Order: sequence, then structure tokens, then C-alpha cells
Amino acid sequence: MKQSRLFGKTRKDSPKGEMSINAQLLIKAGFIKKEFAGVYDYLPLGLNVINKIVAIIRKHMNEIGGQELIMSSLQSPNYWTKTHRWEDSDVNIWFKTKLFNEKVIGLAWSHEEPMTKLVKENLNSYTDLPIYIYQFQRKFRNELRSKSGILRGREFMMKDLYSFNRTEKDLNQFYEKVKVAYFKIFDDVGIGNKTYFTFASGGAFTQYSHEFQTICPSGEDTIYLDEKLKIALNDEIYTPDIAKELKMNNDKLKKLKSIEVGNIFKLGTRYSKALDLYFINEKGEKEYVIMGSYGIGIGRLMGTVVEIHHDERGIIWPKSISPYNIHLIALDTQDSNVIRQADKLYETLNKNGFSVLYDDRKIQAGKKFYDSDLIGIPLRLVMSKRTGDKVELKLRTEQKSKLYSRSEILNKIKQEYKE
Repeated sequence: MKQSRLFGKTRKDSPKGEMSINAQLLIKAGFIKKEFAGVYDYLPLGLNVINKIVAIIRKHMNEIGGQELIMSSLQSPNYWTKTHRWEDSDVNIWFKTKLFNEKVIGLAWSHEEPMTKLVKENLNSYTDLPIYIYQFQRKFRNELRSKSGILRGREFMMKDLYSFNRTEKDLNQFYEKVKVAYFKIFDDVGIGNKTYFTFASGGAFTQYSHEFQTICPSGEDTIYLDEKLKIALNDEIYTPDIAKELKMNNDKLKKLKSIEVGNIFKLGTRYSKALDLYFINEKGEKEYVIMGSYGIGIGRLMGTVVEIHHDERGIIWPKSISPYNIHLIALDTQDSNVIRQADKLYETLNKNGFSVLYDDRKIQAGKKFYDSDLIGIPLRLVMSKRTGDKVELKLRTEQKSKLYSRSEILNKIKQEYKE
């Protein structure tokens, strides 16, 4: 992508009314645009990041047996009433509207009910189990407060996975596989070293649900962390007795602010009984399916990465989810030789499989460097009259740059992205 053609521009001033770091930087750098509180558009740079996060999550969900589908956002009340999650007195975050025939429908804020109904229509025998299905879907939640940028939205994309098992033992085994997969995801996007398995309030089926909390000073949640055990307790359920029960050392727990980046729940038969989802076992007996649900907010994950990886100049994207692999900057654009050589390098990098944002704009060098730091692509290459027949390489995480010959630069970049 040539930056002169890139849709979405950087800005110098922070957007008014945005308190969160993630929203300030993502708007300034041209990744997102705010429509109103809790609702954001993703511009090309932002969508590139989202797509890379989705690809990472998809890889790990497929590896544990997940099958991807996509459900409708428009929801009939028919099966939501059976689980007592339709009336505003039970769930107060619905967005609801009417069809021309006056029938009231809702915009899905979750998908346990429609997923259960779908499996019911496709489950014939115990031999059909287990079933693991997931989607990347827009959710709509009429949140009372949406002041944390893309960390808490009224419209957002979520990966929600649902498991359907014969027994509680089978559920527990898959639950552990999801736990491992989630940590792989958080490692891959660059926050694994700050993310902890956290005990939170449970439901009718289990004493606890579980969250994945990333330590961050600007987080909305509070956790009590046992660094030795690498587990935490959400503040909502913390008591010394619960900590002791989980073999946590009360005297050494750290009270920290954090961001919830994922959650997993053992649902048991709550939805299968309400919606009559059952199978016939080998003995010809009726048994209700044991369920679990597993969520990751895509925008929330992106926003958390920005909250963790930034400095006073802008975003610092991990290589795995950067909108482009390389930011190539041509200075002295009035010099035809510089442009010719930069164009050639741009083509070479593309042919070797690297995605490149090529700053070919005819503007001052200071503005180009400002934008580069703000956008935060991990590798920056500069070509100019000063660099001559060499290329200047600078990593976003480092202060100093180095010069390489044009024959050396490709191997150096391959080395940087080898992992």
C-alpha cells in the first residue's frame, strides 16, 4: 500500500472526549473512527490488525477441533424466553426493534440460545457428539457506560465458541484444551506474559467461571494475583477463605488493575434442559447435552494490545498483528533516483511476501517520521540522498538505526521475521 493512497489520515491532536489510551492512539493514527460512545468504525489500518487477530484465533480454535460458522444477529424471542433472558427485567442490555408486522426482535448480545437450537436441529445420536462450533460475530449490547474506547463497545466483534459434550468429564477435558489454546493466542498477540488465569463468579453448574485478565494500570477490573501460582482472583469474589481454598498465599497476593481479554464458562445443562437439547445413549436412554461457552472480544483484544504496547510517540505493534510488516519511507521525493530505488525495494519486499506501507508522499521528513512512530509498524526502512546506496533500518522498539546495503537488507528483514 502506498501511503499517498491510504484511506484514513493521522492527526496531531488527541480526539476530544476520549479518556482511554487505546482510543486516543487508534484514532490519532487513523485505525478507527468514533461514531458515538461505544461504536467505532475500523478503517483499513484497523481492519488489517483485526484480520490478523482473527487469523490467529481461528488457527488455535481449529487446532482443538472447532468448526467455524456464522449465525444471524437478528433474534426471535421464542427461545430466549424459555431461558428467561429476553425480558428487560432479566437482561437489560438488549437492543430491540420491530418488524413491519409489529413482531419484536432483538440484536444478539450473545448466542447460547441460537447455538443450542441449531445443534438440536442437527443432533440425531450420541455418535454425533462432541460438537465444537464457533463464530466471529458482531454483538450488540446497550451498555450503560462505554468510556474505555474499543475495550467496551455497544457494537463489537466477538469470537464465541460453544462445546456440546456427552458427559461432564468430556466437558472438563475440552475446557482444559481451550484454556491452553487461549494462552497460545495471548502469547501470539503479544500479551501472554501479562495475562493470568482468573477465577470469577460461577453459575448454577459450577462454583467458578474463569477469565483471562491482562495486567494494565488503566484496566476496569481488579484482581488479586498469586505470582508463584500464576493464578488470580477477581475482586468480585475475593475473600481470604476463597484464596486459601485455591491454595493461594493471602500474604503475598498483589492487588492489580487489569483488563479481561477472554472468558470461559461451564454451562452444564442450563440451556440444553431449557431448550430440550438431548441425545439417546447406547442404552436408548435420554440424556441432556453438557455445554460450555468460550469468548474473546476481538476489538477488546486489539485495544488491550495498544494499552500495553505504546510509548509517548505512539503505538508499538507486535510483529504478529501489525497492519503491515514494514514501513518504507522515501525522503527527498523530488530526487528521481531515490524514488526509483525505493520503488524497486518496495517491489522486492512484496515479491518476497512482506506487506509494506510505502510512504511515497511529498511532505516533510518530520511529518513522515511522526506518522511512522504513531502508526507503530515494527520495522522502518528509510531511503534518501543521505543514505545513498544503503538502506536505513530502525526497529520501533529501539532508538538507534543501522545502515545496510541493499543486498543485505532483505536477509536482515527475513531474520527479523524468522520466528
